[in-house]
Amino acid sequence: MSERAKRGNTGRGGKGREGGGRGGDGRGSAGRGGGDGRGGGDGRGGGDGRGGAGRGGASPSASELVGQVLGSVRYAPDGARAEDAIEAGASMLAAAEAGWEAVSAAVVAAAAAAVRQCWAGGWQPADLERIVRREVSDASLVAVVVDAVAAEAARPPADRHARDTRWADQLRTLGADVWWPSDTGYLDALAERRRASRFETAYGVLAALRALARLPRITPLPSPPEPDRTRSGPAGAAAARALGRIRGLLAKAEATDYAEEAEALSAKAQELMARHSIDEALLDRAHTAPGGQGGGPSAVRIGIEGPYEQAKALLLDAVAAANRCQAVWAADVGFSTLVGFAPDLEAAEMLYTSLLLQATAAMHRAGDDHHRALKEHGGTPVPRGRSRRTKDFRQTFLVAYADRIRDRLGAATEAATAAATAESAEAAPDLLPVLAARALAVEETTGALFPDTAPVRLRGVRDAEGWHQGRAAADRARLGEE
Repeated sequence: MSERAKRGNTGRGGKGREGGGRGGDGRGSAGRGGGDGRGGGDGRGGGDGRGGAGRGGASPSASELVGQVLGSVRYAPDGARAEDAIEAGASMLAAAEAGWEAVSAAVVAAAAAAVRQCWAGGWQPADLERIVRREVSDASLVAVVVDAVAAEAARPPADRHARDTRWADQLRTLGADVWWPSDTGYLDALAERRRASRFETAYGVLAALRALARLPRITPLPSPPEPDRTRSGPAGAAAARALGRIRGLLAKAEATDYAEEAEALSAKAQELMARHSIDEALLDRAHTAPGGQGGGPSAVRIGIEGPYEQAKALLLDAVAAANRCQAVWAADVGFSTLVGFAPDLEAAEMLYTSLLLQATAAMHRAGDDHHRALKEHGGTPVPRGRSRRTKDFRQTFLVAYADRIRDRLGAATEAATAAATAESAEAAPDLLPVLAARALAVEETTGALFPDTAPVRLRGVRDAEGWHQGRAAADRARLGEE
């Protein structure tokens, strides 16, 4: 909120894609970029928000007034003119003849409608929270967006075709619950929670809804596959045991203070993931009628938070490749889209989360050592530009770590595939064709979702010590050992 807004009711009347392809060895590419850019027509998610002007000279209803205000707020240019429009709108809502409670109900209805337009534009709950958090400086506006998501979820569904367990998990993670007593009481409850005036409350709500209404359209994710209820017996139990063991290994890797042990545990987890993927592929083939189609690839979005987004996107791409998935990084909206079969997506997301924690911890340890070495060098003061050198060190460290991890995880996957082929003469004739068919399906699905991708050159990879230490941190893994 602007300083002017904080002073009270002073308003005057009247907002290409980078991606996760090969990139691997730091030789110039962070991967592929795809089609979730902010170009392409209007691409905005909130409708035009325009309401009627009132009939026969009468004062507009609360719904009409909110529609008018949102239209003005949405289309105001960024900067001072946007602040002026929001302040003027907040003044109008705070003093509306229709009454504050009626305005509150109209605001909640408009917020739910704006969120539903975002769903139609390809967004999901976690995406909205992440993009608004990236683009606004006031954390209270993010809370208003979460309230809008909760309001939409509480209404009769217009279309629930793509809302699977992941969608419900996102709502739970965000805490998107209707906590206010009624729609007519929402603004009062929000004002009390924030200890704000009516004007300040209206200002915050309008700023949040402006952010939603100006979002671009992005590539919608394909509908998730239906749960396979034939796998609830021994096969399902075996899969649950495998995933439980993988989670256990990764938890140990995150908890240990020894880098060598952490990376050995992670490598073993990758072997188990690869074997789990193979088992799931063969099981899917066994449950598919001759000449029929099994479950196809789906997609998930993984948030890529700053700093060092390029390096983190490269790490995710390395994990995706080792787990037979493909990743496309959308830099300006802060996520990568993973495309693959459901078991592989689950494994990739799990491993990336763990490796990111481990890599970040290793980076900070190495960065602290690097900083001390700079400070103690020759007994002289820290050279000017140290902060830039530290940033370059950490960026280069993470890129080198991701590059080497790509090789190590790939080797673990190849070893698991070779072992599975050799172990079972019965499975061996089918295994390689099954894996090849799934790889082709993932490639085709990725191409259909993101037909326009481009490689992205890595930046900030210019610290030799960071490169060597990052590779060394990944090299300490003892692949295949418990």
